[in-house]
Amino acid sequence: MSLLTCSPGQEVYSLYGHTAIRVQIPKDSIDEVFNYGVFDMSKPHFAWHFVLGETDYMVVPIPWEYFTIDYEKRGSSITEQELNLTPDEASRLVSNLIENSQPQNRVYRYSFLYGNCTTKVRDMVEQVIVGRIQYPNTLPHLSAREILHHYTAQHPWAQEGNDLLLGSEVDTIMSERAAMFIPENMMQAFDGAFIRNGKGDMRPLVRSKKVLLEAKEQVVESEFPLSPLQVMLCFGALCLFILLLEAWLGRHFWLWDVLILLLQGAAGTLLCFMSFFSEHPAVDSNWQIWLLNPIYFIGIPLVIKAATRHKTTLWFAFYFAVLALFLLFSPWIPQVFAKITVPLALCLHTRPISYYLVTEKRGKGEKIKKTTRNKR
Repeated sequence: MSLLTCSPGQEVYSLYGHTAIRVQIPKDSIDEVFNYGVFDMSKPHFAWHFVLGETDYMVVPIPWEYFTIDYEKRGSSITEQELNLTPDEASRLVSNLIENSQPQNRVYRYSFLYGNCTTKVRDMVEQVIVGRIQYPNTLPHLSAREILHHYTAQHPWAQEGNDLLLGSEVDTIMSERAAMFIPENMMQAFDGAFIRNGKGDMRPLVRSKKVLLEAKEQVVESEFPLSPLQVMLCFGALCLFILLLEAWLGRHFWLWDVLILLLQGAAGTLLCFMSFFSEHPAVDSNWQIWLLNPIYFIGIPLVIKAATRHKTTLWFAFYFAVLALFLLFSPWIPQVFAKITVPLALCLHTRPISYYLVTEKRGKGEKIKKTTRNKR
């Protein structure tokens, strides 16, 4: 009975690595890998259920030679830790895995942080141990976001997507056990773990460890030519240019407001939908909803009405106040924001500033015209 840990790949779904459990019974020519990371994309409305967090994964036994093919192509390593189980414990684990992989039992509700292909394997091992497993306190005390950042460091857009969707729940320090949702963390924890029985006797959980497949050098392919921060700098430069142009011409480009509010509201609709309706963990504590929210759709007809009828609107006062409050309180909000969040709030401030600069300029122009008429 062995724990298999596969190193991370470069595809988004493989950035964090993978865990499986290998069963070898030489006398019966059995060499199977029980894989808890199988899902069926042909299932009706798979994408919709994925967004809702209703993603069902399966445990499926796969012949060892087939299991290795994908990881060999990917360039990932496979490390094997032979578990130091008694014959009775090993027999129960095999029986449980076979029972678990039956068609009526194989499906489980996947949770990236709390019930994934790695934690399911750990739970199966813990169930058959006579006594309890004592894990070492060797893993660094990090939050889930910090752990994820380690694996997405070379994939800035994947990291930014995570940071936009995940709320403050992932910014608390994880326990040793909770941090095992990452395959390499669990491999490290198993390395130093001991099994303590009722008499107080202890034996190491892992009997031996070896690398079955060496990792190959993987080429990191750019997801997009620019990083999120570079895109935000370009957007900021555009916002500043439009602000200066509006101030110079004495005109407020309300169509630019409509476009920004449309995009802001659309992004906010996604965040709010995930927060209120999705079963994905940690998406319901997202303070970035303050900045990206469907309430900004309300501003679109107000801006259009004021521009087409040449009237003033209080929308920009409200808009400025909301953005200013977000920036004011952001240092005390217990959440690590995406890199673009605060710069985006600063860029959006150019819209109410432009509106009031242009409005004031027009007001002064009208006063001068009235004064000139009165003198005549």
